[in-house]
Amino acid sequence: MTEVTEPAIETVTIDVVLSALADPVRLTFVRALDAAGDWTCGSDVLRDTGVTISKSTLSHHIKVLRDAGLIRTRVNGIRRLVTLRYDEVEQRFPGLLTMLRERSPARGAAEWPAPTA
Repeated sequence: MTEVTEPAIETVTIDVVLSALADPVRLTFVRALDAAGDWTCGSDVLRDTGVTISKSTLSHHIKVLRDAGLIRTRVNGIRRLVTLRYDEVEQRFPGLLTMLRERSPARGAAEWPAPTA
């Protein structure tokens, strides 16, 4: 198997991570990957989320997440397996991924406090 390189976690900045997570598809992907646990085929991650995107769009989202230091990718034949760099990201940005777990998609945006003027 071949690993695709990702940035060293100490070079990852919070603005790049937050920018990557600002996209709803990528946020859903990270949450689904977290729920999946270990190495999973990238095309299988979104299967039960209701998100439908093309392979090229999925590849783009995976690249953005990898470049942001959030996931690791390895090649196994024609499949791309991905895993969340949970421990590394939590060490670099304590509480960030834990917060994403607590705000699962099932809760929805309706539970967020309403903005005040």
